[in-house]
Amino acid sequence: MALSADQVQEHLCGVAVGLLTPFDEEFEIEHEKIAQNATALYEEGIRTFLATANISEYHSLSQRERIETAETAVEALPSDACVLAGVGGSTVDARELIQEYERIDVDAMMVMPPDHTYIHEEGLLEYYRKLGASTERPLVPYVRGFNPSIEYLGKLTRIESVIGIKYALKDPVKLGAGIAAGDDDVVWVNGLAEPFAVAYWAEGVEGFSAGVSNFRPEVGLELFDALSKGDWGRARELRNICLPYQNLREECGHDNEIPGAVSVPVVKKGLELAGLHGGEVREPIRSLPDEIEREAEKRYSELDDNIDRLIE
Repeated sequence: MALSADQVQEHLCGVAVGLLTPFDEEFEIEHEKIAQNATALYEEGIRTFLATANISEYHSLSQRERIETAETAVEALPSDACVLAGVGGSTVDARELIQEYERIDVDAMMVMPPDHTYIHEEGLLEYYRKLGASTERPLVPYVRGFNPSIEYLGKLTRIESVIGIKYALKDPVKLGAGIAAGDDDVVWVNGLAEPFAVAYWAEGVEGFSAGVSNFRPEVGLELFDALSKGDWGRARELRNICLPYQNLREECGHDNEIPGAVSVPVVKKGLELAGLHGGEVREPIRSLPDEIEREAEKRYSELDDNIDRLIE
């Protein structure tokens, strides 16, 4: 049975871990490894999971694969865990996916950033209204990839089905203004992981999505605890130990000038180094060049040493 909207909001006030999609050498999904990762992260204390998310290679999955992958997560996790599943595309396709997610008891829908070349803020708000009208499950829009107005952010909070907003713009001033313009009963989540956790918490977010915490969840849980207690010094120290590995995710890789191209395989490498399952990636993402793989190993070792130093 799915969680209530209030229960989902309680989970958003915490650390949301992305469930990456391990592919085998033939680029087929290894569902048992998704389940094993989810179980291991739950046992470490994580209670909020993002299935078929951006970091799950959402856009490289078919509709059927999205449903099957989300179902794997739901079935692997106990009933007190919260599973949000990514949904996007046309209104018709998104509604069909939502109906399938409802059938398998996904708790909430994380509406992916718009992938249209041309968008209109009022049209995007209408898109969310139509999706919300098609389901009893709550929506969490993912704000990324475009530069919305403050007025848009305020209006987004007043859509009845929207209970949270995952904000992933590198603009803390707009974040604070958007929170001030919006309704108080919506939970804002930092979608840029640990590096922005301290600054965005000060602006009013109540939770954050994981970066290195996808494979070392104790860091995110300790960071959330420090922020909740107002222990800014410890929060900054925990944030700082994440930066070297997180910064590596911004690299371009070989024969490419687009920043962030190695982001997903760098996290998958972290999963492997932590004893979890990363696996291959699908196009248009590429595997790590040897030198970045070695650098990931080096930075993971440094992260590991710092975790031992800071977390008992």
